[in-house]
Amino acid sequence: MGTAAGIILWKTSVKAHALFGIDGNESIQKPEDVKWEDVRKDIVTLIESNSDYDDGSYGPLLVRLAWHQCGTYCQYYKDGGSDGATMRFKPECSDDANNGLDIARSLMEGIRKKHPEASYTDLWTYAGGVAIEEMGGPEISWRPGRTDSKSGDTYPPVGRLPDGARGEDHIRAVFYRLGFGDEEIVALIGGGHALGRCHNERSGFHGPWTFAPTTFSNEFFRLLLEEKWNGNPQFEDSTGELVMLPTDIALIQTPDFKKFVVKFAKDEAYFFQVFSKAWTELMELGTNIK
Repeated sequence: MGTAAGIILWKTSVKAHALFGIDGNESIQKPEDVKWEDVRKDIVTLIESNSDYDDGSYGPLLVRLAWHQCGTYCQYYKDGGSDGATMRFKPECSDDANNGLDIARSLMEGIRKKHPEASYTDLWTYAGGVAIEEMGGPEISWRPGRTDSKSGDTYPPVGRLPDGARGEDHIRAVFYRLGFGDEEIVALIGGGHALGRCHNERSGFHGPWTFAPTTFSNEFFRLLLEEKWNGNPQFEDSTGELVMLPTDIALIQTPDFKKFVVKFAKDEAYFFQVFSKAWTELMELGTNIK
């Protein structure tokens, strides 16, 4: 599983990214001591450790944790984003958008205890990238250097994460606030929904988006175009086994989005390229990483 090379730590060393605490954040105590290859091995073991969880893997859950950690960024107010790991505290940990992520945070606590020199937010974002690679996705570029907040006081306003029950205007508002264009929007939604499944008790929706919810691929886009989707409030295929949310259907109802759905459905390599770049940018929003 995964790529041979693993996550690229770019050209800079871990030591080069030691940051000092600013704006209420705590610095990483000993960043030079973080052995990221050892961290990776522990994450891979974690991903494969429980066949009883959804579809036999924690991978999609770790991707969602990383996404939600970074998806609160606002380019206009310059707050939220990857730094802080404020989901450890209220009110963010109890935000409805983060339902179920207490499982992921608890799992990552075990990794943190083994590698206390690393920040929570570095570990969470790194785990998301490792999970993508291990589930057959593209090689992910990633750099350490994020800092943990001492409390939840710096938590950004509620409502910044995508709501699957909404449509085109909501999608644009969320992703334009993050700084992404239409092609990146489609890649990030499709990449996120290539994995895992919805849970009724968490989001009000239920079911997987694809037939292989622990494999990262362009299947989401192919199914979106090829299947007939019916239903309300969630859309289901003819078998009733797969689900698409209103935000997903908006990708084929909006011409400026649909052209990228078509392109990604035809060319998985290109989808991987666009997604990998957008994911790396998402993971660094709101940080001082240079």
